[in-house]
Amino acid sequence: MNRRQFLALGGTAGAVIVTAPILSRAQGAGAPQVTPLTVAAALAQLDRLQQAEVQKAGSWNLFQVYTHLAQSVEYSMSGYPQPKSWLFQNTLGSLAFAVFAGKGSMNHSLDEAIPGAPPLAVEGDPALALQRLRQSLLAFRDYAGELQPHFAYGELSKDEYEQAHVMHLNNHLEEFVLG
Repeated sequence: MNRRQFLALGGTAGAVIVTAPILSRAQGAGAPQVTPLTVAAALAQLDRLQQAEVQKAGSWNLFQVYTHLAQSVEYSMSGYPQPKSWLFQNTLGSLAFAVFAGKGSMNHSLDEAIPGAPPLAVEGDPALALQRLRQSLLAFRDYAGELQPHFAYGELSKDEYEQAHVMHLNNHLEEFVLG
């Protein structure tokens, strides 16, 4: 192992130590969580959201959240615009996914865009964005092609991606207040 490889691995190990408390943060008390972690359960929750009065407590509005979630599902099939390095995906990224999958929940910055994705518009119809999210989940459910590596977690099976998408949705639901 040369010095550059050692420093890269050392930086990754340091990131694991710094990131560990973030990965273990408890979930908030927003909208009911989707369980089980399946597309079918997520679609049922989206149906409930469509019928409810939803308030959003956070920096993104509902249009932005639904658009962001739809982008993530779409990119799992088409490819993420700006993936992290192979080293990151196969060390810290895969470790993060393993921790999230083990807990059955994830935590991430709820106002951080997908790297390289087009900026989220501030104005837009939340109902249309919710429909886009629903369509992206249906397309994912029926998708038989090769899935693209997650920008941070790397290679995921279809079952792992399904779990990741629903954990992602659940994490954003933490900021929803249903009326």
